[in-house]
Amino acid sequence: MDTNATDHPVAEARANLSELLAAVRMLRRTYFLTSRGKRQAAVVPTELGELIEQVGGADAAARVLSAHLGT
Repeated sequence: MDTNATDHPVAEARANLSELLAAVRMLRRTYFLTSRGKRQAAVVPTELGELIEQVGGADAAARVLSAHLGT
């Protein structure tokens, strides 16, 4: 598994899940799981996931970040 690539097919991620999780934990990287070349989900460091949960979920976090970035 190429830990420098941000996008990984689901099947590849499944086959290398331990390595993917170790890279997320140790390198603090975010990886996107893809299906047919389209991003379907992200694997993020625990702290980021917990912050997303604290603000009310993914939609609320997106609103907060969009407001902060001015988009």
